[in-house]
Amino acid sequence: MDGPQGRGYNAILVTGKSFGERPPRLERIFQSKTSPVYFVTFCTHERKPWLACASVHEALVLFASRAAADFNTAIGRYVIMPDHVHLFVCGGPEFVLGKWIAALKQALARGAGKTKSEGQQLWQEGFFDHLLRSDESMSQKWEYIRQNPVRAGLVPQSEGWPYQGEIVPLDRV
Repeated sequence: MDGPQGRGYNAILVTGKSFGERPPRLERIFQSKTSPVYFVTFCTHERKPWLACASVHEALVLFASRAAADFNTAIGRYVIMPDHVHLFVCGGPEFVLGKWIAALKQALARGAGKTKSEGQQLWQEGFFDHLLRSDESMSQKWEYIRQNPVRAGLVPQSEGWPYQGEIVPLDRV
Protein backbone atom coordinates (compact mmCIF):
# COMPACT_ATOMS: atom_id res chain seq x y z
CA MET A 1 0.00 0.00 0.00
CA ASP A 2 1.33 3.43 -0.90
CA GLY A 3 1.64 6.18 1.69
CA PRO A 4 1.91 9.95 1.22
CA GLN A 5 2.51 10.98 -2.38
CA GLY A 6 3.06 7.36 -3.49
CA ARG A 7 6.45 7.02 -1.80
CA GLY A 8 5.61 3.71 -0.16
CA TYR A 9 3.89 2.71 3.05
CA ASN A 10 6.90 3.49 5.28
CA ALA A 11 7.56 7.00 3.96
CA ILE A 12 6.67 9.79 6.38
CA LEU A 13 5.55 13.28 5.45
CA VAL A 14 6.33 15.98 8.03
CA THR A 15 5.90 19.67 7.25
CA GLY A 16 6.17 19.08 3.53
CA LYS A 17 9.33 16.94 3.69
CA SER A 18 9.36 13.27 2.84
CA PHE A 19 11.57 10.90 4.78
CA GLY A 20 12.46 7.34 3.79
CA GLU A 21 12.35 4.28 5.99
CA ARG A 22 13.61 6.02 9.13
CA PRO A 23 11.55 8.82 10.68
CA PRO A 24 13.23 12.10 11.65
CA ARG A 25 14.50 12.48 15.21
CA LEU A 26 11.72 13.70 17.47
CA GLU A 27 13.75 16.68 18.66
CA ARG A 28 13.36 18.19 15.19
CA ILE A 29 9.58 18.07 15.30
CA PHE A 30 8.78 18.30 19.03
CA GLN A 31 6.61 21.40 19.44
CA SER A 32 6.44 21.90 23.23
CA LYS A 33 7.71 24.70 25.44
CA THR A 34 9.30 22.12 27.73
CA SER A 35 12.23 20.03 26.62
CA PRO A 36 11.41 16.39 26.01
CA VAL A 37 12.74 13.73 28.36
CA TYR A 38 14.03 10.61 26.68
CA PHE A 39 14.47 7.14 28.10
CA VAL A 40 17.58 5.80 26.37
CA THR A 41 19.25 2.38 26.23
CA PHE A 42 22.46 1.49 24.41
CA CYS A 43 24.54 -1.70 24.42
CA THR A 44 28.09 -2.87 23.99
CA HIS A 45 29.02 -4.76 20.83
CA GLU A 46 27.97 -8.39 21.12
CA ARG A 47 26.85 -7.54 24.66
CA LYS A 48 30.39 -7.82 26.01
CA PRO A 49 30.35 -7.10 29.77
CA TRP A 50 32.85 -4.28 30.30
CA LEU A 51 30.71 -1.38 31.52
CA ALA A 52 29.96 -2.16 35.18
CA CYS A 53 33.06 -0.75 36.85
CA ALA A 54 34.02 2.30 38.88
CA SER A 55 35.95 3.99 36.05
CA VAL A 56 33.00 3.85 33.63
CA HIS A 57 30.67 5.07 36.36
CA GLU A 58 33.01 7.99 37.08
CA ALA A 59 33.19 8.77 33.35
CA LEU A 60 29.39 8.92 33.11
CA VAL A 61 29.12 11.24 36.11
CA LEU A 62 31.88 13.51 34.76
CA PHE A 63 30.30 13.58 31.28
CA ALA A 64 26.91 14.41 32.81
CA SER A 65 28.39 17.23 34.89
CA ARG A 66 30.07 18.78 31.87
CA ALA A 67 26.97 18.33 29.70
CA ALA A 68 24.85 20.13 32.27
CA ALA A 69 27.32 22.99 32.71
CA ASP A 70 28.36 23.47 29.08
CA PHE A 71 25.42 22.28 26.96
CA ASN A 72 22.22 22.63 29.02
CA THR A 73 21.75 18.86 28.93
CA ALA A 74 20.72 16.85 31.98
CA ILE A 75 21.02 13.18 32.80
CA GLY A 76 18.41 12.15 35.32
CA ARG A 77 18.43 8.64 36.71
CA TYR A 78 20.67 6.00 35.20
CA VAL A 79 21.77 2.39 35.61
CA ILE A 80 24.99 1.00 34.17
CA MET A 81 24.78 -2.75 33.59
CA PRO A 82 27.73 -4.91 32.51
CA ASP A 83 26.72 -4.74 28.83
CA HIS A 84 24.27 -1.84 28.52
CA VAL A 85 23.25 1.53 29.94
CA HIS A 86 19.80 2.89 30.72
CA LEU A 87 19.27 6.58 31.40
CA PHE A 88 16.87 9.50 31.24
CA VAL A 89 18.13 12.61 29.44
CA CYS A 90 16.74 16.04 28.65
CA GLY A 91 18.34 18.78 26.56
CA GLY A 92 17.82 22.35 25.49
CA PRO A 93 16.67 23.59 22.08
CA GLU A 94 19.99 22.74 20.37
CA PHE A 95 20.13 19.20 21.82
CA VAL A 96 20.63 16.44 19.22
CA LEU A 97 20.19 13.07 20.88
CA GLY A 98 22.20 11.01 18.39
CA LYS A 99 25.29 13.22 18.58
CA TRP A 100 25.04 13.36 22.35
CA ILE A 101 24.84 9.55 22.66
CA ALA A 102 27.87 9.19 20.36
CA ALA A 103 29.87 11.54 22.60
CA LEU A 104 28.73 9.69 25.73
CA LYS A 105 29.74 6.35 24.23
CA GLN A 106 33.21 7.75 23.51
CA ALA A 107 33.54 9.06 27.06
CA LEU A 108 32.51 5.72 28.57
CA ALA A 109 34.92 3.80 26.35
CA ARG A 110 37.75 6.12 27.41
CA GLY A 111 36.73 5.62 31.03
CA ALA A 112 37.07 1.87 30.53
CA GLY A 113 40.43 2.29 28.81
CA LYS A 114 39.07 1.03 25.50
CA THR A 115 39.88 2.55 22.14
CA LYS A 116 38.62 1.88 18.66
CA SER A 117 42.23 1.78 17.45
CA GLU A 118 42.51 -1.68 18.99
CA GLY A 119 40.58 -2.83 15.93
CA GLN A 120 37.52 -3.91 17.83
CA GLN A 121 34.01 -2.57 17.68
CA LEU A 122 33.01 -1.36 21.13
CA TRP A 123 29.33 -0.50 20.74
CA GLN A 124 26.26 -1.97 19.16
CA GLU A 125 25.20 0.46 16.45
CA GLY A 126 22.52 2.93 17.36
CA PHE A 127 20.45 3.07 20.53
CA PHE A 128 16.87 2.76 21.70
CA ASP A 129 15.03 5.90 22.78
CA HIS A 130 11.53 6.53 23.98
CA LEU A 131 9.99 9.96 24.46
CA LEU A 132 8.41 10.17 27.91
CA ARG A 133 5.04 11.84 28.04
CA SER A 134 4.21 11.64 31.74
CA ASP A 135 5.63 11.15 35.22
CA GLU A 136 3.82 7.80 35.33
CA SER A 137 5.71 6.60 32.27
CA MET A 138 9.00 7.74 33.83
CA SER A 139 8.32 6.01 37.14
CA GLN A 140 7.33 2.76 35.39
CA LYS A 141 10.50 2.82 33.28
CA TRP A 142 12.64 3.67 36.30
CA GLU A 143 11.23 0.83 38.36
CA TYR A 144 11.91 -1.60 35.52
CA ILE A 145 15.54 -0.53 34.98
CA ARG A 146 16.23 -0.17 38.70
CA GLN A 147 15.43 -3.88 39.07
CA ASN A 148 17.76 -4.95 36.20
CA PRO A 149 20.71 -5.82 38.49
CA VAL A 150 18.40 -7.92 40.68
CA ARG A 151 16.90 -9.79 37.70
CA ALA A 152 20.44 -10.42 36.39
CA GLY A 153 21.44 -11.93 39.75
CA LEU A 154 24.10 -9.27 40.37
CA VAL A 155 22.68 -8.06 43.71
CA PRO A 156 19.88 -9.23 46.01
CA GLN A 157 18.32 -5.72 46.17
CA SER A 158 18.52 -2.89 43.65
CA GLU A 159 19.85 -0.47 46.28
CA GLY A 160 23.01 -2.57 46.46
CA TRP A 161 23.99 -1.96 42.82
CA PRO A 162 26.83 0.61 42.88
CA TYR A 163 26.57 1.72 39.23
CA GLN A 164 23.37 3.73 39.33
CA GLY A 165 22.24 7.12 40.48
CA GLU A 166 20.58 10.38 39.62
CA ILE A 167 22.48 13.42 38.36
CA VAL A 168 19.60 15.91 37.97
CA PRO A 169 15.97 15.31 38.99
CA LEU A 170 13.85 15.26 35.82
CA ASP A 171 10.07 15.49 35.92
CA ARG A 172 7.40 15.06 33.26
CA VAL A 173 4.16 16.82 34.09
